[in-house]
Amino acid sequence: MAKYLLLKHYRGAPAAVNDVPMDQWTPEEVTAHVQYMRVFAARLEETGEFVDGQALAPEGTWVRYDGEGRPPVTDGPFPETKDLIAGWMVIDVDSHERALELAGELSAAPGAGGKPIHEWLELRPFLAEPPTVTE
Repeated sequence: MAKYLLLKHYRGAPAAVNDVPMDQWTPEEVTAHVQYMRVFAARLEETGEFVDGQALAPEGTWVRYDGEGRPPVTDGPFPETKDLIAGWMVIDVDSHERALELAGELSAAPGAGGKPIHEWLELRPFLAEPPTVTE
């Protein structure tokens, strides 16, 4: 089994086919989108492929060590940036092909008008430990 992180970008980059910003969706469209995600995760829980997932609030803070023991803090990322991470899901699957299959299915979550948004998801494998040599 191999773990993968699916990163859900707000509006996606490159843009999703159904590129109506989520803040312009009706409450019913948002509910349908969230329900799709829950059903998807529940199905993967049954197969043992779901590890965890969370939606993220658009507010955030950037923090970086300043070399003097106090981190400078700045607002952001901002919702109008193209690189806002809206959420994530961790899956544990048998192959990279299965991870691609699930990412493609998740990309079809409904959006405005109930149409699949065909959003781009970032799929990243977890860094595996190098093999240990024993003699």
